[in-house]
Amino acid sequence: MTTSTMERQEIRLSFSSVDEVHAGLDSAVATLIEAAAENGHCGILVTRHEPGTYTVALDESVPFGQTREIIAA
Repeated sequence: MTTSTMERQEIRLSFSSVDEVHAGLDSAVATLIEAAAENGHCGILVTRHEPGTYTVALDESVPFGQTREIIAA
């Protein structure tokens, strides 16, 4: 797994193995839950850009306290 943190509110992840995805996404979401609690205005959006590539970010379109998932077209 490769993690590239762009800023405190967004984490980009690339996985080389399917076995890494679940644990990697869980870890990124847990990290951003702390940031969301400090922010108090945003939820968390998990976006799959292509197989093995994801972004986990605070997003104002997601209500505080929620996590949503999308697949980018």
